[in-house]
Amino acid sequence: QVQLVESGGGLVQPGGSLILSCAASRTVPTFTLMAWYRRVPGKQRDFVASVTRDGTTWYADSVKGRFTISGDNAKNTMYLQMNNLKPEDTAVYYCYSRPGDFWGQGTQVTVSS
Repeated sequence: QVQLVESGGGLVQPGGSLILSCAASRTVPTFTLMAWYRRVPGKQRDFVASVTRDGTTWYADSVKGRFTISGDNAKNTMYLQMNNLKPEDTAVYYCYSRPGDFWGQGTQVTVSS
């Protein structure tokens, strides 16, 4: 069993930045893939960004050039740097890892003036 705990969400004005963290309960290099997803109430959970063990990253078109996914193996933690935030980025953000299909509990991000 793997536990993933997100943190770093909050309220930010449009154009602002946030850094989300995902702390894993075991060594990150054992994962084959880690990712961020987000969900708006009433809608399905959408892919945001992912990173594979070899360092390959993928981003949803809506966040390319604004969000950056990264990891710190020594801290067993994955990050999502979010810049130039927009109101449509408002959602609950979830951390995901594979193998095993583990999910965190989510952290709320609200972009509003």
